[in-house]
Amino acid sequence: MADASNSEQSGTRPVRVSIVGGVVLRLRAYFFAGILITAPISITVYLAWALIHWVDGAVIPLIPASYNPETYLPFSVPGIGLLILLVGLTLIGALTANLVGRMLVRGSDRLLNRTPVVRGVYNALKQIFETVLSQKSQAFREVVLVEYARKGVWALGFITGTPEGEIQDLGGGALASVFVPTTPNPTSGFLLFLPERELVRLGMTVEEGIKMVVSGGIVSPPDRRSPDATKIHAVAGLRSFSGR
Repeated sequence: MADASNSEQSGTRPVRVSIVGGVVLRLRAYFFAGILITAPISITVYLAWALIHWVDGAVIPLIPASYNPETYLPFSVPGIGLLILLVGLTLIGALTANLVGRMLVRGSDRLLNRTPVVRGVYNALKQIFETVLSQKSQAFREVVLVEYARKGVWALGFITGTPEGEIQDLGGGALASVFVPTTPNPTSGFLLFLPERELVRLGMTVEEGIKMVVSGGIVSPPDRRSPDATKIHAVAGLRSFSGR
């Protein structure tokens, strides 16, 4: 009788262990699913709230008390500073469109260009913003692959424009300015001047390329190429490999 009871207990133990293991695995899956859902939302809300709070803290103290809505309200309204900043920038842009505004802009340009230290920083920042915000600008409009930092190693880059002057003349052909960002911080990187023929243009968008850089390659965009284009690239890759 004792042997029979021991055999029954030993037979039920694996079943219990398997049930407990299944429950643990399911709870683990639920936990990671909760992280995948809440983490992006929480981080996005936190960054947006931090930006609004920072702008409010910088703009609201500059508003006179008689024009500050919070003076007449028993509570603070987040986002007032950001709204006032957007309205103010829009009004400044509208004022500079007329004759008086253009005269003020030209006067401020001449004043800053005559200041020894400030003119270098001002001209550099002005050129960067004009290039990036221009509607006809091609900066960061295309994602490419480049062989960097050696042959056979590929890096993701963004075309920022076409170099002019001595860089283009000394390059020995058509060159392109390519910014190769670092992971996971895409604001730093390397500026390369590469021949157009050595660039491999990708079908992904700039946003998808930045996501791939920030995630370290974890987030990979879908392949939007047609089947014929995929076959052509595969044959070209085999030929280049066999030719080396």
